Amino acid sequence: MFEPALRVFSEGYGVIDMALLSVIRRWHFREHLSIREIGRRTGLSRNTVRKYLRLGSVEPKFRVPERPSKLDPFADRLTAWLRTEAKKNRK
Repeated sequence: MFEPALRVFSEGYGVIDMALLSVIRRWHFREHLSIREIGRRTGLSRNTVRKYLRLGSVEPKFRVPERPSKLDPFADRLTAWLRTEAKKNRK
């Protein structure tokens, strides 16, 4: 079988390896293998292979952790500096 690589998280479609998805697409569109043959080679059902071919190209989705800004500890000081600079005359 295939080594797990980068995973695609598709809503409602479960998880599939990006490497496996690219192999399925290459076999079907470039080498013109039947869906049944791709299913035999990958161990997936024909319906699953057909479903992933219908998806088209899928970009991997990564979760971005929410974290505070690096400037948050200095926000008060920066705001004060900007206020004082705004009051000064220009040269």
